[in-house]
Amino acid sequence: MSPGSDAGQDCDVAVIGGGPAGTTAAILLARRGNRVVLLEKVRHPRFHIGESLLPMNLPIFERLGVLEKVRALGVHKRGADFEANNERGYNTFDFARALGSSPPHSFQVWRADFDAMLFAHAREAGADAREGHEAVGIEQRAARDARIAVRTDAGGSYTLRARYLVDASGRDTFLGVRRKLRRRNPDHQSAAMFGHFRGAAVRDGVDAGNVSMYRFDHGWMWMIPLPQGVMSVGAVCWPDYFRQRSSRGTQFFLDTLRQNTAMWRRLEDARLIDDTVHVTGNYSYDSSAMGGPGWVLVGDAFAFLDPVFSTGVFLAMDSAEQAAALADTALRQPRRELALLRRLEKRQRTAMRRFSFFIYRFNGPVIRDLFGHPRNVLRLEQGVVSMLAGDVFDSPRVLWRLRLFRLLYLLVGLRDWRAWRAGHAYRIAQARAQFGE
Repeated sequence: MSPGSDAGQDCDVAVIGGGPAGTTAAILLARRGNRVVLLEKVRHPRFHIGESLLPMNLPIFERLGVLEKVRALGVHKRGADFEANNERGYNTFDFARALGSSPPHSFQVWRADFDAMLFAHAREAGADAREGHEAVGIEQRAARDARIAVRTDAGGSYTLRARYLVDASGRDTFLGVRRKLRRRNPDHQSAAMFGHFRGAAVRDGVDAGNVSMYRFDHGWMWMIPLPQGVMSVGAVCWPDYFRQRSSRGTQFFLDTLRQNTAMWRRLEDARLIDDTVHVTGNYSYDSSAMGGPGWVLVGDAFAFLDPVFSTGVFLAMDSAEQAAALADTALRQPRRELALLRRLEKRQRTAMRRFSFFIYRFNGPVIRDLFGHPRNVLRLEQGVVSMLAGDVFDSPRVLWRLRLFRLLYLLVGLRDWRAWRAGHAYRIAQARAQFGE
């Protein structure tokens, strides 16, 4: 169907956004016999951050039929490592030690190549995939009648009529903005700056493809090995750090990276490609609703967590896979739509809470001790490895250990609080005795 023809302006499902979430939904919906129009406002390949994939992405790749394509694009990643005070300077959390059924490895990819591959695969699956077509407005006339205003990069415009709308527009949150659904997370605001280096030191041997995590006083940093000897390097920082900066641009980025000595040692002989630094802010947010009659938000259009555990692409593709089944059912059995939507939203929010517990405490002493001095008591460490692999939905062996870890975390926090309070009372008593009060 041509975007310029009348036939091309009616479809069963319109998908806004040609990233991992949108292409996943489009592929699966087209396979089920739906007429799908996939709108992407720019043309592939286009730059995007988020190069690190989780092991639980791999079963989705298999179901989409792209696993070998991803393998050809990616760097093999067998685990994640975290800075530690030991002889090597880090501890590796090997995905092969996970408790559930997650694969023992994953990949790191250039997102431009990865997203372009998925977009082409959506077209091969039967979706009408349109690049340079931006959704700029919407009128929801009824549950099965959405009118989407589209503008093309060739200067044209048209109205697309859809019986169902999947918003996979990422951080643009097409529907979230128009319906005023987006909510910033008041407890975890951060901003990120990142760039790509050549010549950075990789880990030895089988750890060469690992993603590496480092902490510093104002947040945390990542190193992600990519194809062609490139290293993605970034820092996620609290807002007050940016407000007190003494330098600007590239220099501020490099000054920030120098604040972790172990990380900077791996970059001493590296060069920043094209002296280019990217900055993005307000990382953590969600939406007050995931969907309604005739529409659903998937991936970053619904919510985004801090990227410390590389959850973005996995949660995007998982939610899109679930939403595709929801949309197909809604079109065929409308009475089931709202119940299925409530179930999907509960599923996604539960997974986000499980990741968030660790994310929001990453720089705290208990989580720092876990990653710096791992102990596999009651196989809790393996439960955390499973979480890092993305296994946060259905595995009882993993989920009860994550619940147990939360309980132990609270008990340790209570113990430390009591110790601090007792010490504080002692210091007050000593001061009063010293000054004769």
